[in-house]
Amino acid sequence: MKKSTTLAALLSATLLTACNLAPDHVRPTGAIPAALPQGGAYPALATDAPDVTAIGWRDFFVDARLRGVIEQGLANNRDLRIAAGNVLQAQAQYRIQRADLVPTTSVNAGATYTNNLFGAAGAATGTGTGGTGTGTGTGGTGTGTGTGGTGTGTGGTGIGGNVGTGAGATTGNLEFYTVSAGFSAFEIDLFGRIRNQTRAALEQYLATEEGERAARISLVGGIATAWLTLAADQDRLRIARGTLASFQESLRLTTAQFRIGIASELEVRQAETNFQAARNDIAAATTLVAQDQNALNLLVGATVPAEQLPATLGVADYTLPDLPANLSSEILLKRPDVLQAEHQLAAQAANIGAARAAFFPVISLTATLGTLSTTLGGLFGANSDTWTVAPTAAWSIFNGGRAQANLRYTEASRRVALATYERTLQTAFREVADQLATRGTIGEQVSARTARAEAASVAARLADARYRAGVDSFLTSLDAQRTAYAAEQDLVTTRAARATNLVALYRTLGGGLR
Repeated sequence: MKKSTTLAALLSATLLTACNLAPDHVRPTGAIPAALPQGGAYPALATDAPDVTAIGWRDFFVDARLRGVIEQGLANNRDLRIAAGNVLQAQAQYRIQRADLVPTTSVNAGATYTNNLFGAAGAATGTGTGGTGTGTGTGGTGTGTGTGGTGTGTGGTGIGGNVGTGAGATTGNLEFYTVSAGFSAFEIDLFGRIRNQTRAALEQYLATEEGERAARISLVGGIATAWLTLAADQDRLRIARGTLASFQESLRLTTAQFRIGIASELEVRQAETNFQAARNDIAAATTLVAQDQNALNLLVGATVPAEQLPATLGVADYTLPDLPANLSSEILLKRPDVLQAEHQLAAQAANIGAARAAFFPVISLTATLGTLSTTLGGLFGANSDTWTVAPTAAWSIFNGGRAQANLRYTEASRRVALATYERTLQTAFREVADQLATRGTIGEQVSARTARAEAASVAARLADARYRAGVDSFLTSLDAQRTAYAAEQDLVTTRAARATNLVALYRTLGGGLR
């Protein structure tokens, strides 16, 4: 027992003093500016607005129907389930790799029954006769009893009863029992190969976990955008249907005037052109609404109930209207996709350490501690304990350049991971900057589009009244109607852009996890 205690202490000391050949992981800097862009198209940030990244999606989206759809999507979306499954796989891989840090200890018990002295107690040689005789051989001194008499000789130690070492036939049986515990070929990680492989597996697991968080944010934003797009297309369909009725009335009136000779065929054809264009727009908008519902159902992973679908976009607020305060580019470092790329970079650094360790010897240890007895009841008696310790060292002195090539591969992989991290960070910076630029001007666009739509609507009514009074031509009235129709459609598009911009800004800043 004292020897086993000493062995364990020696093993612990060896592990504690082991070295690590992996380069230190340092977060890269300088890939993006320290501050997000300001001035020009970019808005002035409100100093009293809350930090959008600290707001859960249930608080950010203020429409109850939209919140219900998002919640349903988080529960049913298949891509999110795949991402969650990937996390579980990576976690299991990490635990498998981590198991190599400790020896795999096993307990064995056995019983042997034989009449073969050589197989049971070691080889013994000798000569003798069936009666009383003597034999000579090599090995330790042993005694035994023969069937025809007794004989002595040098050979293996006899175990059991009615056995002799002579050449005469033996009829006795041997039996012995063993119980042992220990480990086999446990690698003493002097140079950090296993520890770095474990660290790489951990970083990959963490990267996969961040990937799942990024998928959640993307899903929340995707569902909200699809829902708002459906609302906008519902508005476009409503406007097209209203315009069709107006164009149909103009066509009816112009046709009647043509029949009595007041209007020309040109005016009839112009009125029909507007009418047929509105028919086409209704058909196209109807298709878009159906496709929007299909896209939303796919994101949600189930059919969204009709009561949770929007009937119109209108001018309502579907999200919190405030911008986050005191933004800096450091906020991007907390985005899950950026953290995912950073964990992958750290994993490659650990892989370099494992590749470097391959140039050094592999030291392994096999050790067992047990008990052996010729009787079952004597297994744990005095003088029955046994132990073995078998350290080994293996050093590959020629492997065709495999170790050097593997090291170069891991170093190249780290450079790729570094570039990937910087590109991910730069992409995140661009996404936020684009949404801020849109946010800085979208209010002005909505205001201008609203005023234009109102002016075009008034102009269409005046042109129609002037045409009916015989002051202006029918072409003027038709042009005014087309302008008013286009202005209303543009206003819907701009309102949809404002609503989806707030969602995109929330997503690109890393909000939507809670």
